[in-house]
Amino acid sequence: MEVFLLQNVENVGVKGHIVKVSDGYALNFLIPKKLAIQVTEGNKATLASRLKVEEIKSDVLKSKIALLAEDIKSLHVTLKKKIHDDGKLYGAVSAEDIVDVLKAKNVQVNKKQVEFEKSIKSIGEHKVTIRLSTKLKPQLTVKIVAE
Repeated sequence: MEVFLLQNVENVGVKGHIVKVSDGYALNFLIPKKLAIQVTEGNKATLASRLKVEEIKSDVLKSKIALLAEDIKSLHVTLKKKIHDDGKLYGAVSAEDIVDVLKAKNVQVNKKQVEFEKSIKSIGEHKVTIRLSTKLKPQLTVKIVAE
């Protein structure tokens, strides 16, 4: 039986694709749990339009993420931190510090998206990676100065 997946189903397929599964699996699991709908001659046009809408949404989201990546690449931010006499910071720069600085620049990211190559514990310029997607990982230049 051919079904149109309404959600991602592990070991079956991803949302928006038409897949072939056994009749029992479709009738007893996928369709009752609203994970899929059966493909018939009557609803093929509806499913095709749904698929187009999903593709358009995906393209729009990808373009927004790409624009955000370009904005992040061009940013140079400065953080003021307390330092010891030898030029080391009292504490390492955290992901929350980076998120707060970006929020001030009107860039919304989650602290889970902030990745450090190594912890930042000294003054100077450092690169910080912001993981927007599996492929888009723009780097941000952060300058640490004494408070």
